[in-house]
Parts: sequence; structure tokens; C-alpha cells
Amino acid sequence: MKSKILKIALVGLTNAGKSTLVNCIVGETVSITNKKINTTQEVIIGIKNIQNIQMIFYDTPGSNFLKTFNKTSKNLKSNLWKGIENCELILYLVDSSYIKLNFLFDQLNKLFEVNKKIIIVFNKIDLISSKKILPLISRIDNKYEIEAFFLVSALKNIGVKKLLKNLESYSYYSKWIYSQNEITDKDDIYIINELLRETLLKYLHKEIPYNLNIETSNYKELKNNQIKIKQKIYTNEKRYKKIILGKKGEMIKQIREDCQKKINKLFNKKIHLYLELINL
Repeated sequence: MKSKILKIALVGLTNAGKSTLVNCIVGETVSITNKKINTTQEVIIGIKNIQNIQMIFYDTPGSNFLKTFNKTSKNLKSNLWKGIENCELILYLVDSSYIKLNFLFDQLNKLFEVNKKIIIVFNKIDLISSKKILPLISRIDNKYEIEAFFLVSALKNIGVKKLLKNLESYSYYSKWIYSQNEITDKDDIYIINELLRETLLKYLHKEIPYNLNIETSNYKELKNNQIKIKQKIYTNEKRYKKIILGKKGEMIKQIREDCQKKINKLFNKKIHLYLELINL
């Protein structure tokens, strides 16, 4: 069979579940998830190969692309539009438990300016009755030319297979961009750094996790099929160091153990993770 591809941008507000959906489709963690805002800051690609079809998913930063508040939101907005420009199809994800229809209309008005096909995916359908969604679908469908509507739960893998089957019909003949075994455009070091960032977001609050820089200073595969990893956490604020360490080092211990488990699961190997906190 001739090879086919389809490039898809996942768009929606923070916490709509874009990264969870990408991970569910790919079957591995390629994009970190967290309820805090701006968890995904770059465009991250997830790749799903089904027979002769390669689907390339662009997980874009969750943001209100109608407004720019500061330098960070400007960068997020720029990365978001890069993902949209690279795709042929837009999946707009909506958190089914938190729907603001007028805001959604404003977002759709802007998206339709790029003249690309749009599918609306109501995610987290396990948290709400589908009967409440149907009248909203009718209102949206009467106002816009939407390709299709899907009700899914990315977290529980409900409705995702049906969505993928529909996406196959939009694929077109072309050579694959990525090889059969690739699931993302990011390398292992990038994903490891992201897993640590995800863990820091989980345990640290307010502005702290957004003001830390991460570096993997050492990555070594050992003879016993285990991996030794050293990561550095940089901070410009002395007051953060005490919080990150925690009482008797308990906080940094929890962060290390949690992150190590995630990397263990990712590589299916025993991981020896060492963290170093550096105050610049």
C-alpha cells in the first residue's frame, strides 16, 4: 500500500486534555500533563502509525490566543500558531466539565481565519452526561461548518479509537516524515527533562516551578541494562532552595522518587536518578 500522512494540530485551553490525548494515542508519555497553566510550552509532536497511514499530532500550548499578556504568553501564542500553520486539520479540544460557549465561539471565529478543517472534541466525557453536550453541539453546528464532533475521555481511553478511525479518512498520499519506530520528534533527554518539570509542577506551587531551569548533566547506560541519570535544577532565588529541599530534605526526596518512577516506566528499565539543586 502507498504511504499516507496527516498532520493534526491539537488546540484548546489549558487543562482541556491535549497532552493526555496525545499520550493516549501514541501509547507513551511524549507530552507532560498537569492541571497548572502552561504545562506544555513548546509544540510537541506525537506520531501514530496505523498500517500505511502516519498521523502527526502537534500538541500546542494551551492558551487564549486572542490575548497576549506578557512575554511568556507571547511566546506561547507564537508556538501555538506554529503548530496550527504546520497542520492540515485542527482538533479543538473542549473540557466537557467546563464549557463557556461564547468564549468557544470567539476562539472558533479566529481559527476559521486560517481556512483549515476543524473537528471539535469534547474531552472528559466521563465527568458529564453526554445528554448535556448534545444541545451545545447543535448550537455550534448551526453556526459553523465543523467537520465532525466527538465525545471522548483521553484519560480513560473512551471514544479515542473512533476518533482515530475518522481521522484516517483525511489522510493523503505522501511519503512518511518519520520512521516506523518514532513516536515523537523529541529525544530521550528532552523527555526526561520534561518529566522532571512535570514532577516539579506537581510538588511545587505558585511561581516556583516556572522559575526553575533543568539540565540533564549525565546519562549513562550501565552494563546491567540499567540507566544512571544526573539532573541539575537551577534557581535564581535563594528562598526557593529551602522550599525545594523541604524539611530534612523530604521534598526533594519525594520529587526524585516520583520522577524516577516515571522514567522507569518510560524506559522499562531500572533508573538511578540523582538530582542536584544549584542556586545561581
